[in-house]
Amino acid sequence: MEWLCTLCDIAASGRGTIMLNTTMPTARESELIEPLTSAALSPGTLALASSALALAACGGGGGGSTVGGGASGGVTPAPTAPVVVVPAAVTSAQASRFLAQSTMGATATGIQTVIARGFSGWVDDQLAMPRATSHWDWLGTNGYNVAANINNEAGFDASMWRQLISAEDQLRQRVGMALLDLLVVGIGGVNLNWRQFAMAAYVDVLLDGAFGNYRQLMEGITYNAAMGSFLTFLNNRKANATTGAVPDENYARELMQLFTLGLQQLNMDGSVKTGGGAALETYTPADVSGLARVFTGLNLASATSTTPDRYRLPMIMNAGQHETGAATFLGTSVSGEGNAAIKVALDTIFAHPNVPPFVSAQLIQRLVTSNPSPGYVGRVAAAFADNGAGVRGDMKAVIRAILLDTEARSDAALMSATAGKLREPVMRLTGWARAFGVTSPSSAWAIGDTSSTTTRLGQTMGRSPTVFNFFRPGYSPPASAISAAGLVAPEFQITNEQTVVAYVNYMYALVLNGAGDTKADYTGILAKAGDSQALVDEVNLVLAANQLSSATITAIKAAVDSIAVTATNASQNRAQAAILLTLASPDFLTVK
Repeated sequence: MEWLCTLCDIAASGRGTIMLNTTMPTARESELIEPLTSAALSPGTLALASSALALAACGGGGGGSTVGGGASGGVTPAPTAPVVVVPAAVTSAQASRFLAQSTMGATATGIQTVIARGFSGWVDDQLAMPRATSHWDWLGTNGYNVAANINNEAGFDASMWRQLISAEDQLRQRVGMALLDLLVVGIGGVNLNWRQFAMAAYVDVLLDGAFGNYRQLMEGITYNAAMGSFLTFLNNRKANATTGAVPDENYARELMQLFTLGLQQLNMDGSVKTGGGAALETYTPADVSGLARVFTGLNLASATSTTPDRYRLPMIMNAGQHETGAATFLGTSVSGEGNAAIKVALDTIFAHPNVPPFVSAQLIQRLVTSNPSPGYVGRVAAAFADNGAGVRGDMKAVIRAILLDTEARSDAALMSATAGKLREPVMRLTGWARAFGVTSPSSAWAIGDTSSTTTRLGQTMGRSPTVFNFFRPGYSPPASAISAAGLVAPEFQITNEQTVVAYVNYMYALVLNGAGDTKADYTGILAKAGDSQALVDEVNLVLAANQLSSATITAIKAAVDSIAVTATNASQNRAQAAILLTLASPDFLTVK
């Protein structure tokens, strides 16, 4: 289908965004976006919505790349101090762009707060803000801990959407979701009863620790029941010479490969260390086997299954199941009591030189840009290694370094061919929901599971199908300008013509009708509906940080103008058309 072949040519495009196709859809294209053929939306609206499907040209396949730079000959560059931009005055567009990186979506009020407090002041305020009601407590308060829910997931999605959309501690929410993309557990792979509570307890560990220390996060997930079930080390037993059984290696492997170290040794700027022209491996199969011996003997804290309470408690050590003999890994040997051995193991991994650049690069990807420069990675990694007071793994220092760095704050990124990222599907929904005051008076938050690739977003927080998340940090769309330029684009792993069509259709229904009583409040934006330019400008600012191209703005304005101001429900139809078309535009989907 040639109409889908508009490529996101980052290398060639001066703006580094998807090229917008504003031609009218063919008959076949109109069938694909048939749910959009509403009397409220004009043919011009359909043309612009169909242009979003051009993203599909970059979907499918597999691949990988090193984040932060290419291979290096094993010389570790000296860490550099963060380069912080402190503008004389923050503009509304700069404030909106900042909120797109640091929250689940900008609001008009939030933009004004950033302008008043400045970037650093806003971060300080958020870091000092107490945690919102935990997922665990909300589920209990709302009656989900009844016997009828012992073997289902009722309430989990509602609790997640509620916090992501309405919680005041937005920086914590955004960082928590970045951590959930890195330290992955998916509720579908948690083989426990009271799954909604077990998963809630896990997400609470990430949110509670989002502003703490990464070493504490490592310990929190290690002793968490949901993680223990997901990576199958719950009730993990020592080797049995009679049967030939050996300890389960899942957690030992993924703790190193995905959560802390990666497969290849890294310099502080994220580039790969080499020896003899080949990348140096971080660990070997023997290290995995040795480390797996440490993670034996962990069990649920209680045998009582009639309530979910045991899933909030850290797992406990069963000495009879734990391997007390020597376990050797990463040049270290431990033996003896299980909890003490786990502490040594986690300390050893945490001290590894890969941890600062490996974790920092992925957090930058989730918050700011898919392809951070080696300098950016190095500066954030330096803050991870030492917060300025000799503390390693201080998440507050890491968050400040990411969000206040020149590569995050400078307007020069808007003209860069390599800056920015594809907006995660969930972030697209929450961006709309927060911008237009979505609430749920009944607390049902009935958005539900949005992971369907044919009818919804193709992603839901907390529902990753595997430990590798919905997308890999090193993914690069094959046979694309992105891969040809040596760049990565993780979110494109779940972006293809099917998911783009599903997203546009789903958001069409959500923007117009909501989900149950989970609806937007368009009161503020309706006041601008009579002036198409003012309307489009306001939507552009709050949703897209003024990053819509002039061609996109012209097309959306024309679509809005095609709805007469004297028509029935004109204000609502004009406002919703502007919102939907912005959400469907490549300029919104690619954010810098």
